Amino acid sequence: MAEAELLAATVMMGEHGRKRAGQGDEFWQYRPVNAGDSARLIDWRRSARGDAHFVREREWQSAQSVTLWVDPAKSMAFSGDKSRAPKADRAQVLALATAVLLLRAGERVGLAGDGAPPRPGRAQIVKLAAVLSGAEEAGEYGAPTATGMVSHGRALFLSDFLGDLAPVEAALTAAADRGVRGALVQVLDPAEEEFPFSGRTIFESMGGGMRHETQQAGDLRARYLARLAERKDRLAQLGRAVGWHVSTHHTGQPAQSALLWIYRALQGGR
Repeated sequence: MAEAELLAATVMMGEHGRKRAGQGDEFWQYRPVNAGDSARLIDWRRSARGDAHFVREREWQSAQSVTLWVDPAKSMAFSGDKSRAPKADRAQVLALATAVLLLRAGERVGLAGDGAPPRPGRAQIVKLAAVLSGAEEAGEYGAPTATGMVSHGRALFLSDFLGDLAPVEAALTAAADRGVRGALVQVLDPAEEEFPFSGRTIFESMGGGMRHETQQAGDLRARYLARLAERKDRLAQLGRAVGWHVSTHHTGQPAQSALLWIYRALQGGR
């Protein structure tokens, strides 16, 4: 939570205006007085500039519901260097920092599933942190769920997306059917991106379910990078099909850049 709070402090976030008159704090526009408007609605300072009377309208604002899914699978525990945190740590910090920003802006934030439905307020950050830190590793690779998403809300999926992409497609389709828009962030370790292996190497999955030994790891690099590029392209295609934004973040990169991208993506790319 402390790391997420510090990270969130580096990003300034605005309110979710709806660009029409109604309840809210932000000025939207002046309009001429209409029949039926009470005198208390008139902006006398603006009206004093001419012969007509004007009403000062405020921009209508309402809270969005944003649902987060952070992959709890064993593959997320990988780190290619002792100096780097595991992918799971970075994904959880990014999720919590996103929640901090959204909750401060008056939004409702929750987790996919039934553990923490979207709610507003500071206490929700504590709830989210408790659920994320207590999540049990579930299998070699994770599968997102659309359970708990609020219709016409927003969503954020954080994962390495190295497992079967069929569940990802199913979750995105279910979300799109509810009018949910959002973002996918593929969190990878630099070693997974660069494949810096050569000579005799033993590759083993984090859960121990898969193992491969080779005498010439360098010979696998071109094929591995091609497969990874294909996977990224498939993720991008899935995102475009449902109107979601897709990005890749490396644990060797500053978290601030990823958080800023997430903020902009959840704002619809504005």
